[in-house]
Amino acid sequence: MTDVRIVHLNGPTFAALVQGDLAAANAVSPVPMSAHFAGPDWRGVWLMRSEQVEADPASAAWVTGVIWDEERQLAVGRAGYHEPPNADGMVEIGYAVEPTHRRQGYARAALEVLLRRAAEEPDVRTVRATIAPDNDASYRLVAQYGFVKVGEQWDDEDGLEIIYEVSANPR
Repeated sequence: MTDVRIVHLNGPTFAALVQGDLAAANAVSPVPMSAHFAGPDWRGVWLMRSEQVEADPASAAWVTGVIWDEERQLAVGRAGYHEPPNADGMVEIGYAVEPTHRRQGYARAALEVLLRRAAEEPDVRTVRATIAPDNDASYRLVAQYGFVKVGEQWDDEDGLEIIYEVSANPR
């Protein structure tokens, strides 16, 4: 099993990533990141998280951070929750692995870290994942952890998404 942890980022790191300034991001980040982190593919995510953390600094401990490979001492992707638990005890997860690091178990390892934390948090009852209908790899992954389809939604950025949920603490 791939040994990863999710390293949370701070407001200045998010702001630098939004600007595409890798040097500035790495100057304030707890771990070094590759150019992919500051590239255009993930800029929208960093903008959302930057605005969230600016409005609610405590949310930085929940939202998207770096998937960090402990053994290789390497940033391989991003993962986290979209926000802290809502009033119903639901958290939505998100993860993405850099193209050069895909198919090496990082998405699975990050998902397991997110599910473990959700199970340990008393305020979390449900974990949600929203997946594009054509993203078979993500669907196959979450299905292995008991996620079931509960609906569909339209996301202005991502289009149609299938909503899957699982209990945070299945017993």
